[in-house]
Amino acid sequence: MATLLQAKQSKADNLIFLRIMGATLLVMLFFLAWAHSYSEQPAVLRYCAEPQQTLMYLKQVLQKPRPAGDGSRRPYLIAAKLLYLLPRKPQEAESAYLARVQRLIEDTCQ
Repeated sequence: MATLLQAKQSKADNLIFLRIMGATLLVMLFFLAWAHSYSEQPAVLRYCAEPQQTLMYLKQVLQKPRPAGDGSRRPYLIAAKLLYLLPRKPQEAESAYLARVQRLIEDTCQ
């Protein structure tokens, strides 16, 4: 009798474990989808206010090892995030890359 009771308890434990794992997986997938959509939408919109100034900062980030010097690094860091959002292609010229970034900002901000 004890083995039949143990078998039922084991099945119940397995069922609880599967429910918890399923719920955890669903929550993780939900947050992954939310984070992906959030990271794509507002990221480029921040550059709509002053796109020419952002491109100027980005050009300096590409050309100089320390573009900010002793000044504020914040605008350069914001512009450098474009390198992550829109990576430069392996043999792409700087002017072609900046033109591609400018088109992306213009298309997004319209």
